[in-house]
Amino acid sequence: MENPSIAFPSSTHSAERRLRRFRKSWGAEILDDGNVLFRIWAPNQSSVSLRLGGADKPMAGRDDGWFEVVVPKVSPEAQYSFVMSDGMAVPDPAARAQAVDQHGPSIVTDPAAYRWQVPLWRGRPWHETVIYELHIGTFTSEGTFDAATARLPDLADLGITAVEIMPVAHFPGDRNWGYDGAFLYAPQRHYGSPDAMKAFVDAAHRLGLMVFLDVVYNHFGPDGNYLHHYAPQFFHADRNTPWGTAIDYTKKPVRTFFIENALYWLEEFNLDGLRFDAVDSIHDEAAKHVLIELSERVRATFSDRHIHLMTEDARNITSLHERDENGHASHYDGEWNDDFHHVAHVIATGEGRGYYGNYLDDRWCKLARSLAEGFVYQGEIPKIGDGRPLGEASGHLPPTAFINFIQNHDQIGNRAFGERLTTLADPATVRLLMAMLLLSPQIPLLYMGEEYGETTPFYFFSDMDGALGESVREGRRDEAEKFGGFAEGRTADDIPDPLDGETFRQSRLDWSRRGGPDGRAWLAMVGELLALRHARIVPLLQTAGGNSGQILKAEEGLVAVDWTLGGSRLELRANFGDVPLPSPGIRGPVLYGLPAAAADRLASDGELPGRSILFALA
Repeated sequence: MENPSIAFPSSTHSAERRLRRFRKSWGAEILDDGNVLFRIWAPNQSSVSLRLGGADKPMAGRDDGWFEVVVPKVSPEAQYSFVMSDGMAVPDPAARAQAVDQHGPSIVTDPAAYRWQVPLWRGRPWHETVIYELHIGTFTSEGTFDAATARLPDLADLGITAVEIMPVAHFPGDRNWGYDGAFLYAPQRHYGSPDAMKAFVDAAHRLGLMVFLDVVYNHFGPDGNYLHHYAPQFFHADRNTPWGTAIDYTKKPVRTFFIENALYWLEEFNLDGLRFDAVDSIHDEAAKHVLIELSERVRATFSDRHIHLMTEDARNITSLHERDENGHASHYDGEWNDDFHHVAHVIATGEGRGYYGNYLDDRWCKLARSLAEGFVYQGEIPKIGDGRPLGEASGHLPPTAFINFIQNHDQIGNRAFGERLTTLADPATVRLLMAMLLLSPQIPLLYMGEEYGETTPFYFFSDMDGALGESVREGRRDEAEKFGGFAEGRTADDIPDPLDGETFRQSRLDWSRRGGPDGRAWLAMVGELLALRHARIVPLLQTAGGNSGQILKAEEGLVAVDWTLGGSRLELRANFGDVPLPSPGIRGPVLYGLPAAAADRLASDGELPGRSILFALA
């Protein structure tokens, strides 16, 4: 799909751009003279040695807890470890690659070895974004970067403009969602080498696709994290997250580790953006919060490229996403809007267990509010929760500050049986929600397979041993109640074992469905909606400001919302009920109607037919 805003390379390739390299403070770095500098922060150790080539070399210590040594003539792919004063050999927490697993040695990697084929890529502006979230391990049967690369043309042809990869930071075993990574600089070796990941990004850029990466800065995975042994100051002694010990961002080496990690992925892998997982669990008492400092460093470092930063935040706050006087994001471009998902899910399925109970009452008003203003909860007290108000007023933000979805990895995979919305809800309702998602002015996100109506489940899976494995099993039982509970007649004993390899294999996409009658019908619908979005909606979003949404009507089954987008007005009318309902009329020409006769019925009788949706543009 051609677009004038895409910056493709010129015929002259810059040597500097073709050899992308980020010099980080932690770990192994190849210097300009070819020697290698090894550094580690180990404030709890009296001495540290470098184990390299079968020999241990003492490292020079400094008063601030850093140890370092420069070694000449280090062979590429050489394996190394750090040896603590008690003799324990540990891998490099900032390794670019691991030799075997999370407990073994790390690998010296030359980031300049990969020659970029699209070195002058500058990305795409945020308002053009249509996100496709995928998990490398289950996106294809092979589960590799190389296999995923072969599927990218299908996404570009459909109208996707950005691929968001679930975390790839090296994790235990050979299967995992990625949120338990222990090596945040190293792509998971089962997916392919760092160069294979770079080739994936390169191929995406060649097709005009941005690539975003999901990163986890609120905790480390429990298996393979040796920082507790030699740098306990890395963590809060008395604070935990739901997934592990909280990180102490007041320590400069810790802060540097994570800020440089973001810069590293964006520079060495030429990524277009990052999605920060559960930032409400990132605690920082410093005068400038680490999330603010990180975004400022990113904006300053990559001022010549479109770089997009996204958050997942259960607090419904707006401070991270405020816009400047020119309408540009000062820090973060978009927030994953769980509120929109939750109320859409309740409407589609009728489920009310877990947090869905907060969206059962006044669901039509809640849906309309999420479309017009962003968050549903803007200071109200949810019925299910800790009794405290949730959120802040969000209507002043532009609609593009919110990333909307009706499915994602969490909302499918954390269910007891990994069901997709296509198997839980009436197909007609799902089609209405899909049209609403793709033509509303918020940034839309699709989960892999959603474009062709995939019905294969996506389960939670992991590959841990012993007590950690048992804790994963127990955690699945506890989580299931929060994410919709159990279907009638099923119990926790029926949950697929997350540690069984078959659970992982059953989560792979069924690409044969894409070519079947149902798959082709879904693809045709999604393709039509995305073509309309790019041609008619996207040009209006660049100047879309705050307070743009207006709720005209929100009653049982019916929602009517208008948005003022620059000098135009986008009009939405939707009837989720089975019978015609009175609706405000439309003033502009019809952009999309499902069914096609819905506009005629509204014009003649002032009613929307049952199971219908209209978008008009005036």
